[in-house]
Parts: sequence; C-alpha cells; structure tokens
Amino acid sequence: MGSHAADSGKSVHTREDTRRSGKAGNLTLSYHEAGESTAVGGGLPLVMLHGGGPGASAWSNFGSALPGFAADFRTLLVDQPGFGGSDKPEVEGNYFRFAADHVVQLLDELGIDRVHLLGNSLGGGTAMRLALTHPKRVGRLILMGPGGASLNLFHADPTEGVKRLMDFAADPSREALRAFISTMVVNQDLVTDELVEERYADATAPGAQAAMASMGASFWKPDTYEDGMLWREAHRLRQHTLLTWGREDRVNPLDGAMVALKLIPKASLHVFPNCGHWAQIEAADEFREVATAFLARHVERPRPTAGTSPEAAPGKES
Repeated sequence: MGSHAADSGKSVHTREDTRRSGKAGNLTLSYHEAGESTAVGGGLPLVMLHGGGPGASAWSNFGSALPGFAADFRTLLVDQPGFGGSDKPEVEGNYFRFAADHVVQLLDELGIDRVHLLGNSLGGGTAMRLALTHPKRVGRLILMGPGGASLNLFHADPTEGVKRLMDFAADPSREALRAFISTMVVNQDLVTDELVEERYADATAPGAQAAMASMGASFWKPDTYEDGMLWREAHRLRQHTLLTWGREDRVNPLDGAMVALKLIPKASLHVFPNCGHWAQIEAADEFREVATAFLARHVERPRPTAGTSPEAAPGKES
C-alpha cells in the first residue's frame, strides 16, 4: 500500500490544486486529480463519480476522501455533465448513458484505457452503465447505493430523500436544501451551515437548475426511460462488483441492494452501520479500507499475443 508521508506538508489535495478540465466529445468536463498509479489494483487508475443531489459535485462528494485513495491510486474525481464545473447541456436520451459516454470520451482524451470505477447514487448508475456498455474499459466496480441498480422491495417510491430533492427542485431555498442534506446522513452534526451555503451556491449557479431538470426529465422520456432501469441488466455485469450501503440510507434504502446482489454474478455487499447515503463521509475510514482492499485484489492479466487464448486478456479476471 502507498503512504501518505510523501504528501506531508504539501497542499496537493486542495480543491484548486487538483482541479483540471478536459474535452469529452462536444463537452468539457471538470475533474480533480491526485496520486500516481502504483502496483495496487493492477496499476489501474480510479475514477469516482458523484451523486446527483442539489449542489452535488465531484469535490463535494469525494474531496475529503481524495488523499486516502490518492495514496494508492491515480485518482480522478469527475464532475458529471450538468454538475460542478462541467458543461451543462440538455441531456440526450437517458442520463446514465449520456454521462457514461462522455466519461469514456474524457478518458480517451486523457489517454486512459482502463480504470476502476466507483460511483455514488447517480454516479453509481453512470458507472454501471459505463461498465455494461464499455466492459473492456473497467477493471473493478464499486457501487454506493447506486441509482438504477437499486430496486426497493419494501420501501415506497419515491423515498424520503428523493421527496426532499423534489421539494428543493420545486422551490429552491436554503431550508429545503438543509432538509435534503439531512436525509443523507445519520450524524446531523455533519449538516453544517458551511456545507449548506456551499451546496446552495452550486445548486443555484447559472445553468445548474436547468441542468438538474434536464437530468431528472431524462428518466421519464418514453423512448429511453428503460435505459435507467439498470437492475434489469445487472446479470450482464462481468466485473467483480462491490455493493456498499449505509444501513440507514433514506435515499436508496438497504432493501434496494438485494436484487443487484442476487443478479450480479461477481457481487458482494458491505453494509455500514449507523450510516446513511454518504458512506464516504459518514464512515470515511471504514469505507476507504473496504474499498481499497477490494480494489487491491484485482490483478491484470497480460494481453494475449498471437496464438494465445483470448481468455488471458484484461477483463477476464476470475
């Protein structure tokens, strides 16, 4: 495992120091990058994709987790289309596919062939769609209360967290945003005035509300809404997949994990007690330990040469 010592005393993991941008087809996506590829996890970079609540961004979801993961991986936190510093276009088709295709285009621009993917909520749906559509680009997959793959067996829809999101979209205010953020965590001390102000500024920035509306509407389009029902395609995933859930998740409740756990051939599930939808923040140390250990077990097999079986190619990890 890598060490944090090399970064001691250096402000290499601040929001501004790590900020980058790159072309992704016809869009420009913002991202944060730190760390270098090591032998851990087959030497693959790690891409993290954030959730979709008001004011969400790569940094708001994963900025605090970046130093821990950057110790072992070249780590990229990507602002998905419509969020953070990325372009905010009208969504074409279903958002999961739209975002996944643009993330792949960003990886192409950066010359990155293959990555591990970690996605939270909306980002979990994007990560799963990317792995389904571009399987050779993904090593291992970590899905945190993933949208689209979560199918509630007992909880009513919409859930409490989704209702609070809809309340904010209908009438944006700091109070509505605080109510939404409060459903993300068990520990209400994490819902600070500073966090509310930061997210409110991002959620009401030029183009942000229109982008969120376009993203939400993409899941109701008659010709593409089934693209968002990822649980129906879960059986096609071939990557080793770690499902992680907060036991007290009020956005995508724990019973939503069961279908994905049953259908994904190489799935395992880790549940964090006394934890809501933001395991990377509320159970930060345990989340990093579990995720890093899972990724570290990945071993890249050599690419096949003439006359060898294609079973030896990357993506055939057993």
